[in-house]
Amino acid sequence: MQKNDLKKLIDVASGRIPADIVIKNCKVVDVYNGVIIDGDIAISDNLIAGVGSYEGKEVIDAKGKYAAPGFIDSHIHIESSYVSPEELGRLVVPHGTTTIIADPHEIANVCGFTGIDYMLKASERTALDIKMMLPSCVPATPWEHSGAVIEAKDMVEPMKSGKLHGLGEFMNFPGVVEGHNEVLDKILVAVNEGRVIDGHSPGLNGNALNAYAAARIKTDHECATVKDMHDRISRGMYVMLRQGSACQDLRNLAKGVTPFNSNHCLLCADDMQTKTILTIGHLDNSLRICVEEEIDPIIAIRMATLNAAQCYNLEDRGAIAPGLKADIVLFDNLKDFNVDNVLIDGKEVAVGGEYKLPISFYDHSSTKGSFHVKDFSKDKLKLTINSDKAYAINILPGGVVTSKEVVSINRDENNEFVYNKEEDVVKVAVVERHQNTGNVAVGLLKGYGIKEGAIALSIAHDSHNIIVVGVNDEDMAYAVEELINQGGGIILVKDKEVIESMPMPIAGLMSDKSGEWVADKLASIHEVAHKKLSINDTVEPVMTLCFMSLAVIPELKITDMGLFDVTEFKFISIEA
Repeated sequence: MQKNDLKKLIDVASGRIPADIVIKNCKVVDVYNGVIIDGDIAISDNLIAGVGSYEGKEVIDAKGKYAAPGFIDSHIHIESSYVSPEELGRLVVPHGTTTIIADPHEIANVCGFTGIDYMLKASERTALDIKMMLPSCVPATPWEHSGAVIEAKDMVEPMKSGKLHGLGEFMNFPGVVEGHNEVLDKILVAVNEGRVIDGHSPGLNGNALNAYAAARIKTDHECATVKDMHDRISRGMYVMLRQGSACQDLRNLAKGVTPFNSNHCLLCADDMQTKTILTIGHLDNSLRICVEEEIDPIIAIRMATLNAAQCYNLEDRGAIAPGLKADIVLFDNLKDFNVDNVLIDGKEVAVGGEYKLPISFYDHSSTKGSFHVKDFSKDKLKLTINSDKAYAINILPGGVVTSKEVVSINRDENNEFVYNKEEDVVKVAVVERHQNTGNVAVGLLKGYGIKEGAIALSIAHDSHNIIVVGVNDEDMAYAVEELINQGGGIILVKDKEVIESMPMPIAGLMSDKSGEWVADKLASIHEVAHKKLSINDTVEPVMTLCFMSLAVIPELKITDMGLFDVTEFKFISIEA
């Protein structure tokens, strides 16, 4: 800040000169005292000058609406929206979101620092303030092949550069608890720079949780129960109450929020598809749910604003107070949170649900060409099982957690698995796409419901190899080959014919189309998946499948290296 800017700010705050913008007739949410203040908000350039009685060169009449600080999503993966950073900004800003803490973990596992650099540059082209974290686990685990390796020594300069806000979710919680050297080196890169470290520790408790918190890991978004939540808060950690497209913990965890611990509670989406944003909103929807679950609305707003700002050391935002960023949201009431006006840095960027700024997109060509598949053929999808009993990944409702299920199977004379239409058990395979290893791992999936054809994705958390499921090898192989030809994304096949698809040219993870186009295409994919492939109506066909390779979420998953028991942290034989 220059001296003349500071002088102007003080003059506006004192009332000596008119503000650049005054928001009049509003009810200001004071997240510090937990009260509502009737008054005007004066803005000087990009900062709030004061709350009181003011005149301005430009006046926004709030007409009695509530004014709150801009909402802050404390943890989100942009890639999971299937759109670019610029497009995500266009979608969420009209819902009151002005800042997000983004972990580009997905694209980093495909393209390394090339992908992170693309995300940083694309993020500069939206009004949404995107604070980018440095992914901590590339590869996510040692049990799969990814497109890049980022070690502690690679993190030092990027962390010092100031372009990255902290260290992304540390999914290798066993490595933290056991004090592995390479893990400690990564943690120290962030600690020595005074940066925030995000956590990911499902099921961790007792002394192991103490060890995790002692490593300066500040947050967790993987609490399954109120006890998990309270255990982490008692250790000084912030808990994120997640409401995304696949994982929805908010209603459950809201029951554990109290006036005493609410200052360590945050709101986040983690993974959210465009359809969700366009139909029910973003953090505005989370606030509605909080109030439905009997959390005081001002406490809920504080969870979406001040708490996140304090957690991530964003001292310039999180409240409506003198000297802070003029990130302001106007909405109708403290129950529905229907957002009308959104200001970021003192500029009105959304009105009535519409993003007002022009959009230009950064060139994403550096992320193309991310498919390097060696010697793939239909023969690699054969599954030999020397038993009538086998382990299957069993899909559980409502999330990405699976169970390890023993199933009875049919085999041919060569002991190869034979699909039985009367049983909801099918082949699932992961095809390595980054390093030309030729790896193809084949397992069994229960509860998906598919009865025809195949579906293949290049979105397969967290290393994003190709994952395919189907009822016959011909359609599965065809789906994989056509997916590679279209440069990644989603493809549905029946009788060796593509019946629906969505290309994702940005690293095989994101579309370069609009959010509306992506939402419409996904709706079509879901309809075709349910009607023509007979995937269970209770299963979200895309997001469910893309988490079946996530080898950090219990209980059983599959990577390009084989069937992995997450609870025992080891590969297992398919024979039960």
